Amino acid sequence: MEKAILNETANGKVEFFTTGDGVNIAYRLDGPAHAPVLMLANSIATNLHMWDGQIAELNSHFRVLRYDFRGHGESDVPSGAYSIDRMGRDVIELLDALRFDRVHFLGLSFGGAVAQWLAIHAPERIDRLILSNSSSYLGPASQWDELIRSALRAESLNGFADMFIGNWFPAHLLESESELVSAFRDMVLRTHPEGLAGTFAAIRDLDLRRTAALIDRPTLVIAGRYDTVTHPSHSELLAATVPGSKLVVLPTVHLPNIERPSEYASLVIDFLQA
Repeated sequence: MEKAILNETANGKVEFFTTGDGVNIAYRLDGPAHAPVLMLANSIATNLHMWDGQIAELNSHFRVLRYDFRGHGESDVPSGAYSIDRMGRDVIELLDALRFDRVHFLGLSFGGAVAQWLAIHAPERIDRLILSNSSSYLGPASQWDELIRSALRAESLNGFADMFIGNWFPAHLLESESELVSAFRDMVLRTHPEGLAGTFAAIRDLDLRRTAALIDRPTLVIAGRYDTVTHPSHSELLAATVPGSKLVVLPTVHLPNIERPSEYASLVIDFLQA
């Protein structure tokens, strides 16, 4: 049985709960206690701080729940391959521990894959769903096997940091690396190699292209026009597969919440309050 370390009056502190398989997961709650709950799920190789720039605005409308995937941030780093099923169950167990029956859910990149799994397998826990810069399939498997091997044998994650930063940000932010970009580089470097490799395995085995058609929650799909990680075609496929979903394409790369924070927050809020 999962257990939570939770101070009901705490706001803005990192707390921990233990999953059924014994993994400690870090999470944080911000915002008014009686507001609707919005849960955020991150990109691979980041942590819950990737949303820091949106929290103040989102807190005006929601109680915001963020967490670190297993293998990331302040959460434990179990060895071996992870699965989208187990990472989806991490969310369900966290919601159970906090006694949240139903939440809005926004997942970006790999967080969007977790969001899809939840909406397919636990739709009763999701109110409105946002899939941002995500995909239902990122094959072939061979590329992920090579990344897993590289992560596990790497003496440092500098090469991975260069790869992720190059994929996440537009050229004008990369030319003279800002404090913001440096903060994301630091997130990558602080990710444990086994956590990175385990999540690569979850992405390798991910294929929700058919089952995404079972999603029946109101869904917004957000794409980045210049996204080379999850090309707009991935978002177009998601929007075509999820019945009744809405597609919005922003003039961004992979992290629209960073490139266009105000526009992104307004888009999220407007959809969730529709």
